[in-house]
Amino acid sequence: NIFTQQPSYFSDLDETLPTVLQVFNNILHKCGLQCEGASAEPQKLEEKVNVTPGNMPLQELKDLVLYLCDTCTTLWAFLDVFPLACQTFQKHEFCYRLASFYELAIPELESAIKKRHYEDSSVFADLWRRISHSRKKMIEAFHILINQVCLQPILE
Repeated sequence: NIFTQQPSYFSDLDETLPTVLQVFNNILHKCGLQCEGASAEPQKLEEKVNVTPGNMPLQELKDLVLYLCDTCTTLWAFLDVFPLACQTFQKHEFCYRLASFYELAIPELESAIKKRHYEDSSVFADLWRRISHSRKKMIEAFHILINQVCLQPILE
């Protein structure tokens, strides 16, 4: 494991985590939502957010769902391969931030995908498959975090 060979990578991970959290904040912003506890920048007065997943252009919704799917899959894969990183994630209140993001974004995105009218039903099927996969990987990442941060210390 590279973290064992180079322990200073833990500090690199610690410095990188705000960027990972910003990815979730960016998705919320694109959806016209804001996460509690997020370090979001103040909204400019003239910048009214009228875009929601339900009314954004289809290509933008597709891009957003792909971005979310890639992010969640990568996050889960990293934690699955290297669960010792969970302590560093928890220092940034990652469980709380992930749960808040999930609660705000997933129902909004699922609703938008279901309610939209598609010329090609394969687009709906692909979007639904990807949002479902994203949801599953978020839950699995959360389980890894809870197991490593809360349950394993009790068992040891």
